[in-house]
Amino acid sequence: MSSTTSLGDRADGPFFIVFNIGSGHGDPQAARRIIDEAMSAAQRRYELLSVDDPSQLPELAREAVEKARQQNGIVVAAGGDGTINCVAGAVLDSERPFGVLPQGTFNYFGRAHSISQEIAESVQTLLSGHVEPVQVGLMNDRLFLVNASVGLYPRLLEDREKFKRRYGRHRIVALWSAAHTLLRSRRYWLLRLEDERGREATLQTPTLFVGNNALQLQQVGLPEAEAVEDGHLAGVALKPVSRWAMAGLLFSGALGRLGRAESVINFAFRELQVQPVVQGRRHHRELKVAMDGEVFRLAPPLRFRVAPKQLRLITPIDRPEPA
Repeated sequence: MSSTTSLGDRADGPFFIVFNIGSGHGDPQAARRIIDEAMSAAQRRYELLSVDDPSQLPELAREAVEKARQQNGIVVAAGGDGTINCVAGAVLDSERPFGVLPQGTFNYFGRAHSISQEIAESVQTLLSGHVEPVQVGLMNDRLFLVNASVGLYPRLLEDREKFKRRYGRHRIVALWSAAHTLLRSRRYWLLRLEDERGREATLQTPTLFVGNNALQLQQVGLPEAEAVEDGHLAGVALKPVSRWAMAGLLFSGALGRLGRAESVINFAFRELQVQPVVQGRRHHRELKVAMDGEVFRLAPPLRFRVAPKQLRLITPIDRPEPA
């Protein structure tokens, strides 16, 4: 288990909250009132940096970090998974304490660290919690907290956003969208892999998924959850299968039995270089990749690794088991 450090020596430090709750399922005005009332009752200073346009998010995250540096403060991300990822990326090198008010659909990062999705409870964690060092992953030096991937998964996320805009931001909509995408896709990638020990392999797969969240891996039944807790990342790939077999894999994951499936390849590593190959040659064009629910483009080779620094995350002192 990770060691913890008390927040007592930073009791007077202000909170700088990058506020993007409108991106999740929360009520922004109600959230503002709860934050203000809790901070006032605790006599804690804070500043909200409201995100009115998603394009503002990186700049506001940098601004929050700079203010926290100058005033010995704490940076907080309030919003969905993309907001938390972006703010965490700005915080990591600063080594300032980091808090979250999670409002995402699945909320794996918050749940893995026993941080409530209820705004009143998560604000109390900011006020009374302690700092715990938390592992993060990197893909070509871009941070991810929960997972990163190449291949089918980025397309799955794009389709999921279309479904959510049409049918609402609910877990059942996300699962329905996943089934729709998996049953339609037939593209396979040829990937050359090399890990930190120099071991090489060639893999044909529709997607390569890299996990950094033990809770998510446990829920689908992958044994690499323990490796993540021990300082590694988890690699998961699918062998070429039929559409019906793909549907069976989705069902196995929903039942927490994915690790038993013969068509699933899973392994643990600390660093992995991934080079796509097309017609016997290295693929150099940018690829769609996904990190923590957001889709980007990166040029190969892709380098997945455990970040050398850890986030200093504020977590509850009395942590229940994550649900």
